Amino acid sequence: MNIKLFLQAIIKYAFGVFIVGGLLFIPMYAATILLFLTIPLVLGSIISFIIFLIYPIIIGKRIKNEEKVLEKDLKGYTEYKKKIKYKVIPFVW
Repeated sequence: MNIKLFLQAIIKYAFGVFIVGGLLFIPMYAATILLFLTIPLVLGSIISFIIFLIYPIIIGKRIKNEEKVLEKDLKGYTEYKKKIKYKVIPFVW
């Protein structure tokens, strides 16, 4: 086996473990946005990049709808919402 190829494989594996491990500690919606961002980069596709540009808008609408349902049906959610400032990206939104 070629040593250069082996080292590249090890580096890519370590980088993948690091990225996936990091995604475990950020909010779910932010993780999906990051994952959808990588699809156009991996595929090198303009069409998938256009779809990615639409995805955050869809997620924003879903979050607003989800919050309405939670405020209506989940006791104590309004107080929780006051304590939590950021929904998706810390210090941004």
